[in-house]
Amino acid sequence: MQLSEEGHSVVIIDKNRDSFRRLTRYHGKTLIGSGFDRDILFQAEASRADALAAVTSGDNTNILCARIARDNYHIQNVVARIYDPQRAEVYMKLGIPTVATALWTTQQVKRWMMPSEDSIEWTDGASTLHLVERIVPDQLAGRPMSQFNVGDNVRVVGLLRGGQGRVNIEGLFAQEDDMLEFLVTNQGLEDLKALLEGSGQ
Repeated sequence: MQLSEEGHSVVIIDKNRDSFRRLTRYHGKTLIGSGFDRDILFQAEASRADALAAVTSGDNTNILCARIARDNYHIQNVVARIYDPQRAEVYMKLGIPTVATALWTTQQVKRWMMPSEDSIEWTDGASTLHLVERIVPDQLAGRPMSQFNVGDNVRVVGLLRGGQGRVNIEGLFAQEDDMLEFLVTNQGLEDLKALLEGSGQ
């Protein structure tokens, strides 16, 4: 598992013991049981966790695990995988970020669990233009998308909301847990960081 390989402390919970046989190069802890069982969560030291990903084969189980993690254990970074994309909007209204079952799911789960303020998705050959993804901080929710443009150095060019991406964002307002795509210059990296941290415009 990628997080384990990167040196993070990881606990995997699964009802099926055989599932653990598929783990390679994994150095974390494994527990047999349910992700919403109090005893199992105690063994997993959920109260000390920084992040949780609920990625079982059942949408209801995933959202239940995610809500328990957030509401009972106050885990800050929580994400749930869903199979029915029509439920995504409902889950987002509950404050639970979701990812659909697609090729990019693993990377998206990781981004929600381990958000980085400095990550860059793409850079041009001259290293002067960059594409970056950032989660809308709570204090900026409700702002028009146009207010995320900063001078000549930062342009918001896309939005991922409820597992659906879109580039036609004119007239939209940012929501909590939106993932925004920005095209920025080198100076724009600093300008965007200042904006998202509250010291920008």
